[in-house]
Amino acid sequence: MPSIKAPTQCPSCSSVLVWSNHLVYCHNTACPAQTSKKVEHFAKTLKIKGLGPAAISKLGLTDIDEIYLLSEGGIAASLSSEKLAEKLYAEIQKSKEAPLNMLLPAFSIPLIGKTASDKLSRIVSNITDIDEDSCAAAGLGPKATESLLRWIHKDFYCFYDVLPFSFKFEQKVVVPVSTNKGVVCISGKLKSFKTKAEATSLLETLGFSVKGSLTKEVTILVNETGIESAKTQQARDKGLLIVTNLQNFIGEF
Repeated sequence: MPSIKAPTQCPSCSSVLVWSNHLVYCHNTACPAQTSKKVEHFAKTLKIKGLGPAAISKLGLTDIDEIYLLSEGGIAASLSSEKLAEKLYAEIQKSKEAPLNMLLPAFSIPLIGKTASDKLSRIVSNITDIDEDSCAAAGLGPKATESLLRWIHKDFYCFYDVLPFSFKFEQKVVVPVSTNKGVVCISGKLKSFKTKAEATSLLETLGFSVKGSLTKEVTILVNETGIESAKTQQARDKGLLIVTNLQNFIGEF
């Protein structure tokens, strides 16, 4: 039986592959296969509709900053569609408003995802305030801290001036316990809001706490499904307030 030889060069950029834990890796940060995936991940995280793998390939994008150099006319020429270009260009312009909470996970920084970003947003307001002390205060581990600080000093300052972002965190409003208006649990899908995240954000702004399950602290159960679930019956037995239209309920405050 003929043996299978492992490749020694990257099929995308021809760089020498490096063995690590029985796998081979391309360590060339400029490798086209890697850069296109980074652009794809960035667009997906920032929810830039229309900027998927096919569009990225047609537009010839090799790095994140190139997204914001695109003109509507240039997009139309590459995608052969003025209608698609108009929509994509509008999506790109809208993405410029993204706070650092969304941006950090979008940059494909090892060990830095949404959880780490949310932790940092409670401690600092701007990316320039991030250092070893602030990372420790936010509860980031040593490996995540090292990865983030390496990226900031090695990569971030290379395109700080060319990307159209404020690089500021969107900090959540923290409601003091004394002014808490109740603890809400949302059961099932919502009809009056597009997403639970949108509803949760508004509830917290108004002074409510939101729990993911029916804990003993919950005082209000939201059930817009019309289904008498076990959770709803449990809430009814406890004498909790059951809300069937969250939008109407919020409108009272």
